[in-house]
Amino acid sequence: MEPMTIREILDAVGGSLLGDFSDVDKTVARVETDSRTIHPDSLFIPLVGERFDGHAYINAALEGGAVGCFTQRERDSYLPGKFYIKVRSTHRALRDLAKYYKSKFPIPVVALTGSVGKTTTKDMVAAVLGEKYNVLKTEGNLNNDIGVPLTLFRLKPEHQIAVLELGMNHAGEIDYLSAIVEPDMVLMTNIGDSHIEHFGSREKILEAKSEIFHSAKPHAPAIINGDDPLLNTLPGKLPFSFVRVGSGEGLDYRAMDLESDGKSRITCNVKTPHGTYPVEIPALGDHMIYPTLMAAAVGDYFGLTREQIAAGILHFAPTKMRMNILTRGEGITILNDTYNANPQSMRAAVQVLSNASGDYKIAVLGDMFELGPLAPALHAGIGEYLGKAGIHCLVAVGELSQHIYTAAQQAGVPVCWHCKTKEEARPVLDSVVRPNATILVKASRGMALEELVEYLLTITKES
Repeated sequence: MEPMTIREILDAVGGSLLGDFSDVDKTVARVETDSRTIHPDSLFIPLVGERFDGHAYINAALEGGAVGCFTQRERDSYLPGKFYIKVRSTHRALRDLAKYYKSKFPIPVVALTGSVGKTTTKDMVAAVLGEKYNVLKTEGNLNNDIGVPLTLFRLKPEHQIAVLELGMNHAGEIDYLSAIVEPDMVLMTNIGDSHIEHFGSREKILEAKSEIFHSAKPHAPAIINGDDPLLNTLPGKLPFSFVRVGSGEGLDYRAMDLESDGKSRITCNVKTPHGTYPVEIPALGDHMIYPTLMAAAVGDYFGLTREQIAAGILHFAPTKMRMNILTRGEGITILNDTYNANPQSMRAAVQVLSNASGDYKIAVLGDMFELGPLAPALHAGIGEYLGKAGIHCLVAVGELSQHIYTAAQQAGVPVCWHCKTKEEARPVLDSVVRPNATILVKASRGMALEELVEYLLTITKES
């Protein structure tokens, strides 16, 4: 972060100084919300939630090196040499300060949202743009009302473009984030069942995701998945120019002649309005055409050559626990896709497993959360799909995964196990893992199935 003076901060958030501190030209070098990881010369913002109040940690943060803090109320005492800025809401002040800080860097912002594939698309787009520009991108999954502002505070003068992921689980959240980042380009990956518990229908999810356009620049182009029927209702309804990508006829960017080696990569020809060229994608799964095509369209818009675009796609590296391919001894492959899950991403992962090399396909699948009353049916749908995909073995983990287990048995999956806990699953894994097996591990974030990936690493040999 570039230093900001207290004067700037006061103006940006409409705050007032408390205590005896008066040097408004003093600078802050960092903005932080976690008192446990405070760095010197930082501004601590104590956030308030239903189950926590960061004000309890103000003294710890200041004593740990922060030079000042926001506060929603006056303090009983003030540490000498530290500044305190009173604001009506520390959450609102974080947003206002981030928006002000962003205004100091007149660079284009590519903002993206969708039900599935946001992080992969963000990483792919950033990899392509990185062939020509210095790119700031969302790290990990910092895509919410706290993560997006903290990402913006990482902007520096050397950055030339930003690729930001906007996430949500309730209506109004994307509108809030769009107002902060003011997109110069919008990407929408798809509309699925993720968080349907809070919305009730995919149409309502589309409405909430479309809030990304509320603060987009007037002439911002929009790149959408042209194979998604709900996204295809947007062109003509909104005053933006749309570019559609996918596999269907008549789309602006299409993937053709898709081939996979079943181990670590797929190849295809990318057909664009400017010609067709081959690309190699260092990942598995037909669904990878969508982030690839979106990245190609973004690259075209920002003036990259087809050689630069192809090179960026080849340099793509997925975020940790996003379909990471772990090669082990005895021909064993582990597909670590444990970061999160919903019905669409779960099906895509099972398809990757089905098409992967290996003599024996094992699916270690856990619960998918935030599906509401539809959860039993949507889990059962995954079990049915396992049978159609020709998976040899299922190890279902968790309460909801009972529905995957039952449906998989009925669908003819030869070996099915249901384990209530990860601890119960470990001896089962001991019994089912064999040479030349490919093992997919996937569930919602709250299941933390990466612990089973770590266990698999201990019971398999290094390659």
